[in-house]
Amino acid sequence: MITLTNLVKRYGAFTAVDGISLDVPPGELHGFLGPNGAGKSTTFRMVAGLLKPTSGQVLVNGADMATEPEAAKASLGFIPDRPFIYEKLTAGEFLRFHGGLYGLEGEEAAGRVREMLALFELSAWEHQLVESFSHGMKQRLVMGAAFLHRPRAVLVDEPMVGLDPRGAQLIKAVFRRMTERGVAILMSTHTLEVAEEMCDRVSIVLKGRIIAQGTVEQLRERSGDRHEQLTPLFLKLTGGSGLQEIDEAVA
Repeated sequence: MITLTNLVKRYGAFTAVDGISLDVPPGELHGFLGPNGAGKSTTFRMVAGLLKPTSGQVLVNGADMATEPEAAKASLGFIPDRPFIYEKLTAGEFLRFHGGLYGLEGEEAAGRVREMLALFELSAWEHQLVESFSHGMKQRLVMGAAFLHRPRAVLVDEPMVGLDPRGAQLIKAVFRRMTERGVAILMSTHTLEVAEEMCDRVSIVLKGRIIAQGTVEQLRERSGDRHEQLTPLFLKLTGGSGLQEIDEAVA
């Protein structure tokens, strides 16, 4: 559902993304890991159609983001790490507005809004202004908006930041339910325990390139220790590069 082929992004002499190829099939939750400056956010912006690649191809549900952007974006949900929300709208109004962008109207839109509010445990706040919501509630609302139009693929940047343990468990359950329905999810995270617990496969990125890819078990076998946890394994593969809670501004 998400296919990247030799994706490159250059800023003058600097190469932020250097030939990334990746395939996330239906029903897979794929983790995208790397230290700051590795090229994760740049890659995600190209996949979302917010940034034009220097070269390479992005396909979403078979549609080319460069030549068929409307079809590609219609099949994609995007959950950014710093989402913008119209805080003077109620939760229901925000979701109906978002649905309208995808052509959802009338009873179809109303039914989908009710479904997302229930799924993300926000039904009791449907008529409350978003400005009164906690950070975690806003995160869940944005996720509800991303899944509202029944996308075939979803792009998620740091989904667990700011969520309490209950909210985090809810999101994990929702993501697993969606993959069981055949949705492909590409997720960037700095929380390696989340990646180890949730992801079917992971790609580790360093200096704009994928340096390792596979299941956690396959990566452990590569390191020579089948019982090694993902955090020390990540540090081995990236040469000891540290992790930050907030991703880089450009790459």
